Amino acid sequence: MLFDTASLYFRAFHGLPSSLQASDGRPVNAVRGLLDFLARFISEYSPSQVACCWDQAWRPTWRVALLPSYKAHRVAHDDVELVPDDLVAQVPLIRDVLDALGLPIVGAPDCEADDVIGTLATRSELPVDVVTGDRDLFQLVDDARNVRVLYCGRGVANHDRVDAAWLRARYGVDGAGYVDFAVLRGDPSDGLPGVAGIGEKTAAKLIDEYGDLDNVIAAASARRLPATMTAKLAASIDYLGPAREVVAVRTDAPVPDLDLTLPSLPADPVRFAALAEELNLGGAAVRVVKALAGQE
Repeated sequence: MLFDTASLYFRAFHGLPSSLQASDGRPVNAVRGLLDFLARFISEYSPSQVACCWDQAWRPTWRVALLPSYKAHRVAHDDVELVPDDLVAQVPLIRDVLDALGLPIVGAPDCEADDVIGTLATRSELPVDVVTGDRDLFQLVDDARNVRVLYCGRGVANHDRVDAAWLRARYGVDGAGYVDFAVLRGDPSDGLPGVAGIGEKTAAKLIDEYGDLDNVIAAASARRLPATMTAKLAASIDYLGPAREVVAVRTDAPVPDLDLTLPSLPADPVRFAALAEELNLGGAAVRVVKALAGQE
């Protein structure tokens, strides 16, 4: 089970009230919410291995070099991400709590958590569940290798179990076609403009009919597409190649080999108990410990 950690703690922060505070008044809604999310998924799916995948770089230099608009609208200053101060203050606390629990935090230099997830999923000889609210990770869905996404876009309680059939029903493409589909469609939340005039349905139809972006461009070059479609693709040709590399998650990131075995109790129970009291983690702390022990 590979957790897209930032995706989950952002969701926890925005979904839970700021009135959840430590004894000294510090906000802890992201910490408590993340623990509850971890407890829920561990309890429901009983993974044997877990990784809390981490953004060592939220906007990797190599992605920005390929596509300067990538996440540019989220930059506050000097390539620092625009994040609420109350959430920034909780990130070190989240790391402390995960460390005390013994849940592996896994990152890689100049890589996003997506790249860590892609690499670990590719390496794994076990079935893989990816827990995220990020649609880009749909590209990893592979029924043959038992890789699926537990998608929290509609909430953790109502998460979707995304396999090839789900993708085909929702978007008309499978995991292998998702990158090219997403490049054509675009994604304003990541600064990907897409191809002007090509929406989700048209993008899916093109990938379904021609297989991939290379074949779509070849069909346009051979004048097998309508002239208006060819013109739209031609106008975006400088975007398509770089965007494809930007959207594709790495499967060869320099991720260290770590023991990802799910602990059955906190690695440092004294430290975790102290953090639970200091941060007023309450029932969330109890639930995650029970989940580790298989009691939830």
